[in-house]
Amino acid sequence: MTEKNFYITTPIYYPSGKLHIGSAYTTIACDVQARYKRLLGYDVYYLTGLDEHGQKIEAKAAEAGLTPQAYVDGMAEGVEKLWDLLDISHDVFYRTTNPEHEKAVQRIFEKLLAQDDIYLGEYSGWYSVSDEEFFTESQLTEVFRDETGKVTGGVAPSGHEVEWVSEESYFFRMGKYADRLLAFYKENPDFITPNSRMNEMINNFIEPGLEDLAVSRTSFTWGIPVPQNPKHVVYVWLDALFNYMTALGLENNLENRLDKFWPADIHMVGKDILRFHSIYWPIFLMALDLPLPKRLVAHGWYVMQDGKMSKSKGNVVYPEMLVERYGLDPLRYYLMRSLPVGSDGTFTPEDYVGRINYELANDLGNLLNRTVAMMNKYFAGKVPTAIASSTSFDADLQAVADKAIADYHTYMELVDYPRALEAVWSLIARTNKYIDETAPWVLAKDEAQESELAAVMVHLAESLRVVAHMIAPFMMNTANQITQQLGLGDVVSTENLAFGAFPEGVTVVEKGTPIFPRLDMEEEIAYIKEQMSAGKPVVEKEWNPDEVSLKNSKADVKFEDFDAVEIRVAEVIEVSKVEGSDKLLCFRLDAGDDEHRQILSGIAKFYPNEQELVGKKLQIVANLKPRKMMKKYVSQGMILSAEHDGNLTVLTVDPSVPNGAIIG
Repeated sequence: MTEKNFYITTPIYYPSGKLHIGSAYTTIACDVQARYKRLLGYDVYYLTGLDEHGQKIEAKAAEAGLTPQAYVDGMAEGVEKLWDLLDISHDVFYRTTNPEHEKAVQRIFEKLLAQDDIYLGEYSGWYSVSDEEFFTESQLTEVFRDETGKVTGGVAPSGHEVEWVSEESYFFRMGKYADRLLAFYKENPDFITPNSRMNEMINNFIEPGLEDLAVSRTSFTWGIPVPQNPKHVVYVWLDALFNYMTALGLENNLENRLDKFWPADIHMVGKDILRFHSIYWPIFLMALDLPLPKRLVAHGWYVMQDGKMSKSKGNVVYPEMLVERYGLDPLRYYLMRSLPVGSDGTFTPEDYVGRINYELANDLGNLLNRTVAMMNKYFAGKVPTAIASSTSFDADLQAVADKAIADYHTYMELVDYPRALEAVWSLIARTNKYIDETAPWVLAKDEAQESELAAVMVHLAESLRVVAHMIAPFMMNTANQITQQLGLGDVVSTENLAFGAFPEGVTVVEKGTPIFPRLDMEEEIAYIKEQMSAGKPVVEKEWNPDEVSLKNSKADVKFEDFDAVEIRVAEVIEVSKVEGSDKLLCFRLDAGDDEHRQILSGIAKFYPNEQELVGKKLQIVANLKPRKMMKKYVSQGMILSAEHDGNLTVLTVDPSVPNGAIIG
C-alpha cells in the first residue's frame, strides 16, 4: 500500500503586532485541510510559525525597550497561546531565529553567490519598512512633493509610507529564470488557486520584465549576516521563504522529513504576499535545483463595511473576544463559510450572530435535539437496527446525502470551504424537511406503522452521523458532541464515509444538550460592536510622567470623557531605576496583552526599594498614547496611585484578579 503523505503550511507570520481574524483565518483554513487529510488516513505535517527578522522588528523592539530576541520571544509566546485557543493541530511552530534555519540560509546565500545568481551592487529606491518591500515611484499610490516639485515620499499600495533608501546591496538575478518560470506555469496550470491570480502574476510582474531583487540590507543588523560580508544581513524574503524547507530538516533531514514531505502539497497565503511565493520562491528553488511546491492557495481578506480593519477606525476584530463569548466552533465555522475562494469577504456583527442562530442553532442544533428527543420518546433511546426504506421520502434523502458527500470531497480537495459546507448544509436542510414530510409524531400513534417509524429514526440518526463526519475538520468539538449524543463515541475517520452505515445496537443519550443555544440578536450585535471599538485610540492631553504632580485639584468631567479611559489590572514583572533620572522607575508589566508593556513612572523617591513592587498587581491607564521619553524610552500607559499627606502609594488589586481585567 502506497504511503499517503501531505505537507501544508501557513505563511510564517510577521510578529509586529497582535494577530486579528485575518491571520486566524489562514491558520484555521490550513488546520481544516490538515484534519481532513488525517481523517482520510494521510500522514500529515502541518507547519506554522514566525518570520522574526527585519527592520520593523528591530524598531518595534527598540520602542518597547527590549532586545529584538526578547521582543520576538514574547510575541511567539502570545501567538502560540492563540493557536492553542483556536485548537490548531500544527505539527511544528517554526521560527526563523532557529539556529538551524540561520545556518541553512547562510549556506544557501553562499551557494547562490558562488554560482553568480547573486552579485554585489547598490540600491536606491522607495522602501516601506512595514511591508519589508521596495517600490518604484510608479507603484506608489500617492506621491509627496516639496514646493519645487521634488518627490519627498509617498504611500505604498498597502497604505504604508515609504522612505528613500540608498545603500550597498546584494542582488539576485531574477530575469535569468523568467522563461523557466513561465514554462513551469504552462506545465502546471493549477499551481495557483484561484487560477486568475496566475494571469495577474504574469501580466503585472513577469512580462514587463523581472528586475533583479535586492537580497541584503546594511541599514539594520537584526537579521542573518552574510558570512563573507557580515555588514550585510540577508533580506527578509530570501531568509523567510526557506523556512518551509528548514523546518523539515534542510540541514540535517531529521527523521527523513525532507524526503518524506517535500515538495509541499499546499502553501496557503494571503493575496498580498502571493508575488513572493509564486515568483521569488519558485525561482530561488530553481536556482538551487530543488523541487517546487505543488500548489499555492491565495485567499482574500476579511474587510469591514468601512474598509480594511484598522485600530484607528475602531473596527478590528480579534479572535479571542469571539471565542470567549461564543465558543471556538462558531468562529471556525463562520470564517470558513463566509470568505469566497479568491475574493474578499465582509465581516459584520449581524452576519456573525445570524449564522450562529440560523445555521448552527436552528438548522443543525435543532435537528440533533429533535432526533435525540424522538429516539428517547419512541424507542427508549435505542436506535432501531435496520435502515429499511419504508417511506416515499427515503430514496430522495439518500440521494441528497450521496450527492452531498461527493460534493463535499470535491470541494475539500479544491480548498473551497464555503461550497464544501454548503454541501453539508444541503443534507441538513433535506433532513429537517424529511422530519416534516414523514411526521414521526403521527406514525407513533399507529402501532401498525412502527417499522416505518423505526426506519425514519434510523435515517435521521444516519444523516446526523454523516454530517458529523463531514464537519469534523471544521468543528471537531461539535462533531464529537453529535456522535456522542448518538452513542457513537468520537469521530476518528472519514475514509469510508457513506450513507447507510449506522451501527446496530446503539443507545443515544437520554437527554441531549443543545449544542448551539440561540442568541439574543440585538444584544450580541451590540456587544461585538462595543468590543470592536474598544481598541480605538483615545485622544488625550499631553502627559509627562517625569513631571508627576501631587496637587489635589479637581474639575468636573463629562461621563463620556471618563468612560473613554481604559483602566486595567497589570502585574509587575520587572522594575528598575532609569539611568539619568532620580524620579523615574521603568516597569515591565503583564496587562493581558500579547506582549508585555513598558511604563515609566515618576515615583522612584516613594519606593527606594523598587523590587518590593515585583509581583504586585497594579491599576494602569492602558489606552494612553505611547510617549517617547529621555530619547530612548517609550512609556505605554500610566500607573495609578493615591496621594496622602505628601506620600504616594500605587493602587493595587487583589492577587486573584486576572491580568488585563478591566476596572470600571
